[in-house]
Amino acid sequence: QVQLVESGGGLVQAGGSLRLSCAASGSIFSINAMGWYRQAPGKQRELVATISSGGRTNYADSVKGRFTVSRDNAKNTVYLQMNSLKPEDTAVYYCNVVLGWGKGDYWGQGTQVTVSS
Repeated sequence: QVQLVESGGGLVQAGGSLRLSCAASGSIFSINAMGWYRQAPGKQRELVATISSGGRTNYADSVKGRFTVSRDNAKNTVYLQMNSLKPEDTAVYYCNVVLGWGKGDYWGQGTQVTVSS
């Protein structure tokens, strides 16, 4: 089994910053991609940013230039630095980890990010 523990969400004013963390533990031999998704009320879950095992990143157009995804492979942890936050960034943010060797993917419990105008 694999457990993902997220932290770092909260309430911030527009223009502010937050940093999310997601630490994976358990039966992990290797991790391929790690990433963040979000779901706003009444909307479908959407990709925010992903990072491959080699460090290649991918971002949603709506967050490019404002968010930065990174990972610490020694700690099996993925981060999301969010700057210049906007009210439309308000959502529950979920981390996702794709294990190597076809072992499947796992989701975090979600952390609420609320940006006030």
